[in-house]
Amino acid sequence: MNGRHRFSAVVAAVAALTVALAAMAVAGTASAPPVGPLPSGPTTTINTQVGQLVAFALPHRPNGRIWRVARTIDSAVLVQVSEGDVGANVALVFKAKGKGSVNVSFGLTRGERTKAYEARRFVVNVR
Repeated sequence: MNGRHRFSAVVAAVAALTVALAAMAVAGTASAPPVGPLPSGPTTTINTQVGQLVAFALPHRPNGRIWRVARTIDSAVLVQVSEGDVGANVALVFKAKGKGSVNVSFGLTRGERTKAYEARRFVVNVR
């Protein structure tokens, strides 16, 4: 599968996750220490519109390692509405609340420790 078709398949899967997880909105409060410095990792740009949902699918990792939101996200632009396990991934769903651009960074930590072993970064542009 070439890169363009693979990207389309990923987008389709993320869209399906978005619909499935939107119904399972979960409210939670985090008390874990912040994620420390992030190692280098891929950065993806996503363009969307106000009112749309954006889902991030991150692969499960063994040995108690979990994906955590690593940096503050401007809640005037993007807010998390759901999170859940879907197959071999954890999916986090956000709603675009207002126009702007935000960086969404995830760090893979062992439990709620600060050291990040992997990182994924996304630039979300809301128009």
